[in-house]
Amino acid sequence: MTATRANGPAEVPIPAPPPLARFPVHVSADRRRLLDADGQPFLIQGDAAWSLIANTTLDEATRYLDERRAFGFNTILVSLIEYLFAADPPRDRAGEEPFLEPGDFRTPNEPYFAHAERVLELASERGFLVLLAPAYLGYPQPQYPGYHGRSEGWYDEVLANGEDGCRAWGSYLGRRFGRFDNLVWTIGGDRNPGLALAPLNALAKAIRNTGVTTPFTAHVHPECSPVDEFPGADWLDLNPTYTYGIVHRALIQDWRRDPVWPFFLIESTYEGEHDASALQIRRQAYWSVLCGGNGHILGNKPMWLFGDGWPDHLGSPGSQAMSRWGAFFRALPWAALEPDLEASVVTHGLGEARGLDRVTAAVTGDGGLAVAYLPVQRAVTIDAGRLAGPRLGVDWFEPATGRRVSGGELGAIGEFVLEPPFREDSVLTISALRGAGDGGPRP
Repeated sequence: MTATRANGPAEVPIPAPPPLARFPVHVSADRRRLLDADGQPFLIQGDAAWSLIANTTLDEATRYLDERRAFGFNTILVSLIEYLFAADPPRDRAGEEPFLEPGDFRTPNEPYFAHAERVLELASERGFLVLLAPAYLGYPQPQYPGYHGRSEGWYDEVLANGEDGCRAWGSYLGRRFGRFDNLVWTIGGDRNPGLALAPLNALAKAIRNTGVTTPFTAHVHPECSPVDEFPGADWLDLNPTYTYGIVHRALIQDWRRDPVWPFFLIESTYEGEHDASALQIRRQAYWSVLCGGNGHILGNKPMWLFGDGWPDHLGSPGSQAMSRWGAFFRALPWAALEPDLEASVVTHGLGEARGLDRVTAAVTGDGGLAVAYLPVQRAVTIDAGRLAGPRLGVDWFEPATGRRVSGGELGAIGEFVLEPPFREDSVLTISALRGAGDGGPRP
């Protein structure tokens, strides 16, 4: 069966943002999902805003948050103290350093953290979950273009402060920022802890010991996982995926972990870096949910470091695609979807298992809904008998534009070949039409 070819407007307007979630978030009883304070699944529609505190004025931070909110973003990833990626690091735009004695975690500088507190208040007022990194470590072999191999983070300072200094730092942070119920404390950053393991554990535990109950996670080296790099850490709640490899394979690996850990795609290819295509940015976002995760964080250069011209990127193709991505999944019971690891629904046309053209599909436990992401225009075979009937509605969605095309109806029996109507990537939704009559396929 072939869907009706796409027609109508080339692009659908950006969806309205969703209602604000209530915080704090917490992990579901089955440890698969992140839930808001009302017990509703929280889909992470995130943006990397690493240098937001250190490299913007309050007016600029307000503009950034307002415009991200308008695109439906609900999560940001931020460094509390910036080491390199700012106009005059580690100083903020007002010239304030984070510490009275450079690098000494026992000497926080009040004006710097008053500014940080105000930025966090702005984020809270606009309903953002903030993944807050208290001591970003930095990539172990710094080579970011334009910075001449300078250290990117606080790894050496964490070692120099040791457990006692990091414990004092964590106690200060918990007392100062523990009132914020929209935080996820994010330990580390771009690097495995290595020799800093004990000081970082001391930092996390000290924050927790002030009475902080919001979740903790960690950001480690690409292709690694916090649960492996912080073995036995009793403060760790979320195990995000970080990969520049085959994204869907890394996500599935985290879905299959035993015991179960909740995860999301914290970082992969950034828009504006690594020659990333708009298609690749969309691919990793859709894979992040259909492979069992709780969402995805977009990165854009120059926006993540708030470099020259960053406001011009607020409406980037990636931003628009993420707006449509968020609205698409929030309109579905996305949290009930589980990856179809056995290819029981999409049986043929899946593409290369290790490739970027791989079709990923997920289905609800009752068989009432199946969703498949097709990174390329290619026919797929559907085993309709695996889904609840008696009849099934077929819908096609174009991630780049938000257009929809009806694929008609199917009887919930037998196999059917479906061909996407769009030239690049498509999302196929097949849902049970409860109470409909039986019968064969109808275009």
